[in-house]
Amino acid sequence: MDTLLKFSVMGVKGLYTIGLLALSNIFMTLAWYGHLKFSGSKRLAGLGLFAVILISWGIAFFEYCMQVPANRIGFKDHGGPFSLLELKVIQEVVTLLVFVLFSLIFFKQESFKWNHFAGMACMVLAVYFIFRK
Repeated sequence: MDTLLKFSVMGVKGLYTIGLLALSNIFMTLAWYGHLKFSGSKRLAGLGLFAVILISWGIAFFEYCMQVPANRIGFKDHGGPFSLLELKVIQEVVTLLVFVLFSLIFFKQESFKWNHFAGMACMVLAVYFIFRK
């Protein structure tokens, strides 16, 4: 119950932080894994690894443009509702959720098994335990 209370009183800064983390993770996932999906496109097929790295860095720039403000806005020492550890755990769960959605949408040949879901459940439990006082 304390965990639910914490999220209900986190306010606008907390919601803004989580929203920015979600957006940053979309860009991060595209930067890290997008080239695997889109390598068959005519534009990317002829590019070497160095060019793909530069494109990924360009995409990752936008990730940082959201990740850094999310952490500053959300961090307690800057007036936010979260401790450093809480921010990290939120970020990891958001990353997991974005990655699962990305995988389901773009990599339909990949399958999730029971152990994947068990691991994800452990990460969600980590949120509970980190926020528990």
